[in-house]
Amino acid sequence: MTHNFLRIGTYSILVLAASAPMWVEASNPGNMDPWESYNRKVFAFNDFLDRWLLKPTVKGYKYIAPDPVELGISNAFENLLEPSSVLNDILQWKWKAAGRDLGRFVVNSTAGVVGLWDVADMMGWKKPNSNEDFGQTLRNWGVPTGPYFVIPLLGPSTLTEAFVATPVDYFTYPVTYVESVPAYNSLSAMKIIDKRGQLLAAEALISGDRYIFIREGYLQNRAFNAADGVIIDDFGADTDLEDLDL
Repeated sequence: MTHNFLRIGTYSILVLAASAPMWVEASNPGNMDPWESYNRKVFAFNDFLDRWLLKPTVKGYKYIAPDPVELGISNAFENLLEPSSVLNDILQWKWKAAGRDLGRFVVNSTAGVVGLWDVADMMGWKKPNSNEDFGQTLRNWGVPTGPYFVIPLLGPSTLTEAFVATPVDYFTYPVTYVESVPAYNSLSAMKIIDKRGQLLAAEALISGDRYIFIREGYLQNRAFNAADGVIIDDFGADTDLEDLDL
């Protein structure tokens, strides 16, 4: 009962957060951040919690955990995203990618011991640049992303992804269905710590207005992932990042 209450509470936060600024009218349809004043306040709140709570926890974890343990945990959480990737591959009619991701999940969940080792990568089933999610599926279907929107506690998003994609991704994530409350909470906390740990090194790149830097980086990264790593240069030519000699 408590577990169900926690799940409903999490979903309710997502819905209410996504609905919060709906009363604001965007004066410029081309502006991706018409609710910047609201977003900056939420960003400041999230950044405060990150600076004084999450970041010190992550640094402590990285100091204590050996590198092989960190890698194994990261691999395991990446493996748990594969079922959602398979579903979204199918919804986008990417059958080859769906077969690859399904194969990776089966191999890594068995031979890789619940994903701790990326055995599939050793077999030639290389991990893609990013996992597919429902936000990318919506973009593929031509659904507008909506304005930039910062979700309390969760961070950068867009209105469509916050209100539609994030709840769908939540319900297609295997950990959501773990019945044990301690296990569910532990896995959820560990996932947050692992994901935040992967971003520590990137903080050195932040310059100027922290809010704008993170907003632009997020929007560009989402567009890049939705295009499967294909970028369009100034002459209109499509280029796959993997084909570039960097």
